Amino acid sequence: MNGIEGVELLTRAHARLRDVVAGVPEGAWGAPTPCDAWTVRQVLNHARLDQQAYGAAVTGTGWPDSDAFHPVDALDPDAAAALDKVLADVAAVYAGLPVDAEEVATPLGPLPLPVAAAAGAMDAAVHAWDIAVATGQESPLDDELAEGIRLAADRLADHLRESFGVFAAAREVPEGAGRAEALLAFLGRDPHWKPAES
Repeated sequence: MNGIEGVELLTRAHARLRDVVAGVPEGAWGAPTPCDAWTVRQVLNHARLDQQAYGAAVTGTGWPDSDAFHPVDALDPDAAAALDKVLADVAAVYAGLPVDAEEVATPLGPLPLPVAAAAGAMDAAVHAWDIAVATGQESPLDDELAEGIRLAADRLADHLRESFGVFAAAREVPEGAGRAEALLAFLGRDPHWKPAES
């Protein structure tokens, strides 16, 4: 596969999520997001819990103590620091895996290392996009990142839709769309989503 993959892909997606969270304006944490009925706070909590589960699946310890699919609508006193610790822990776990690992334990079952890392990256980067568009920031999802994530999306999205209902049905991709737009549409998101005007 060309482009970024594996641990590099995961850490790049983590960096985008960190940057977006750091850029949320103080009054925007309660804003609606492309994740139906979830606020920015809830998307952040969901993303943090999901990443924590990726690390815990490998180590067998440190599982989230709450349900990522029902994230609380509240903010930790230092939400950025809490997220940073989880992302650093997950990155360290993945960096310690053998590069030729045939299977890696994940919350979705065992997957080859490139797919496992791409799945974690998909979760981090797409939720970074959710938070960014909800809070008036530039999209953190570029075509290179989207190309790496597509490995997991193609393999896992339909299973996630059917088993967990986490993605809406795939949308039609506009002609001439870039990889990032195509990925978002495939995952059931409107690549041009904007908050409703009040």
